[in-house]
Amino acid sequence: MSEELPPPIPLSDLRKSYEQGSLEEHQVAGEPLRQFQDWLAEALRIGIHEPNAMTVATVGANGRPSSRPVLIKGCDERGIVWYTNYASRKGRELEAHPFAALQFHWVELERVVRIEGAVEKVSAEESDAYFASRPLSHRIGAWASPQSEVIPGRGTIVARAAEHGLKFGLHPPRPPHWGGYRLVPDYWEFWQGRASRLHDRIAYRLQADGSWQRERLAP
Repeated sequence: MSEELPPPIPLSDLRKSYEQGSLEEHQVAGEPLRQFQDWLAEALRIGIHEPNAMTVATVGANGRPSSRPVLIKGCDERGIVWYTNYASRKGRELEAHPFAALQFHWVELERVVRIEGAVEKVSAEESDAYFASRPLSHRIGAWASPQSEVIPGRGTIVARAAEHGLKFGLHPPRPPHWGGYRLVPDYWEFWQGRASRLHDRIAYRLQADGSWQRERLAP
């Protein structure tokens, strides 16, 4: 006779108290990029699983938002960079509406970073350089996958990868439909979990003169 499973815990009963840190105005950097780099460095230092993973949210022609995880590949005063297939759903949506929102969630640190802004393609030279640095299998994969399109089954991708592997050998060029995007931030928000749901939220808004207005938001 099979063992009876215990009843599931109701989702409404799942709770966590956030007590690892705080975020006060005197603790944050004057510029949001510096604050982000400090937090990212700490996430890397303590060994968080995929600290470079972020969610990218875009908006379709019908006004419906969509989101997906990607990996950050660059971060400087010009913006946040990731690479993808320009013909994918997110690529098509960014072509029509060149704005996006990003989110990093570092669970172990009880921290979230949200970033919003306009999106542009990086230069062909930047895309070429990054593509050349990728493992060979990843470069072949960029040719093999018609990202976001319906396919009959996994065998389709496997066959296309073999086909392009034979075609290009060890030196596949960058596909014309693949490259980088850069989000140019005009809004940053740093969230630190706190006890009793009284979380800390510090936001930076870009002003017309290029300075950043820093403000505290209610949790």
